[in-house]
Amino acid sequence: MPAIVAASLVSCASRPRVYDQEFTGSHYPSPEMPGLDQLPQIPYLPDPFLWADGSGRSDKFKDWSRHRSEIIHRLYHYEVGLKPEVSRDHMKATLSGDTLRATIRGNGEELRLTAVIHYPEGDGPFPLVIGIGMPTGSLPPHIFEERGVARMAFNFTQVMSHTQKRGTEPINRIYPSLLEMGAYSAWPWGISRLIDALEIVGEEARIDMDHIAVTGCSFAGKMALFAGALDERIALTIAQEPGGGGVDAWRVSETLGNVETLGRTNFSWFMESMRQFADKNVCRLPIDHHEVAALIAPRALLVLGNPDWEWLAEESNYVSCQAARKVWETFGIADRMGFSIVAGHPHCMVPPSQFAHIEAFVDKFLLGKKEVNTHITQADMFKHVDYMKWIPWAE
Repeated sequence: MPAIVAASLVSCASRPRVYDQEFTGSHYPSPEMPGLDQLPQIPYLPDPFLWADGSGRSDKFKDWSRHRSEIIHRLYHYEVGLKPEVSRDHMKATLSGDTLRATIRGNGEELRLTAVIHYPEGDGPFPLVIGIGMPTGSLPPHIFEERGVARMAFNFTQVMSHTQKRGTEPINRIYPSLLEMGAYSAWPWGISRLIDALEIVGEEARIDMDHIAVTGCSFAGKMALFAGALDERIALTIAQEPGGGGVDAWRVSETLGNVETLGRTNFSWFMESMRQFADKNVCRLPIDHHEVAALIAPRALLVLGNPDWEWLAEESNYVSCQAARKVWETFGIADRMGFSIVAGHPHCMVPPSQFAHIEAFVDKFLLGKKEVNTHITQADMFKHVDYMKWIPWAE
């Protein structure tokens, strides 16, 4: 093998699989945020490698942290609102038996989170999956139990209800000025605070902090996606049937049928001001959700889909997955991003045909089995779809 090629392979293989910080690009300044009338029409999916100030393009891995920062700032400003940073001086955490407790202080108030850790046999440290609502979300528990993975459910109502009443939610007590915050900023904030709590507790928690996964389905699939996108300490994200507002690209969904478009989504989950981008204005949104998915790179992401449910807009999911995957491909780590869109099963019920796909990602990115094949791009029903027309920057 030529020396240059060998060096390139080593470089790609060494891309970090996880980080020890929530947001490694937090030091980069926010780009300018033009109003709707000043934003250009972008009819295709925006290029994740373009600088926000229009100064050019870079697809070098060394610049990805800055790209992430620009995308995140735009996501906060135009879609979900700020996900607040939390100093350890404003937190305390304890582990009592198997129950993790976190207290976050602000504005003279406290918010308390409680989560039970379900441990496998042994001394640990164990990899961990954080499931939305249930310890493994809507994924089959046996996949994790048989592999010695600890499980922990995130009770999102401790932060914000499913359909928030702005200003009256638990998180509003400590951040009273962030009334426009959407749930997809607030809920990932809560997941990050549980990870903080595990770090504070330390070895007592018996959790391998380099191997944490998050998963959920439907609205919780969106939640898992945003949690993985906004916290770089999460090594593996499994977003199950997330639909519109998840991996689906708003622009693509707008061209489909009775699906969850930007104008039809639940605006308690997003900022009310996002409505300005509904319908014909969707192409003025400077980002789209292939970039939300790409925020997870270089860490691992598996997207599960179900084309039997029109509302989920799985064609949009497919196009967006293909677009997002170009980021992992560019960095030489395409095996860290996969998608499996399979018909013939109820919503949020994993069919046996998808078990192997989930198991492969768990084996490789939670258990460290490097030889496992995770080049999974299954969506047979959409093979005719010309996704490249949406991403001219990838040609």
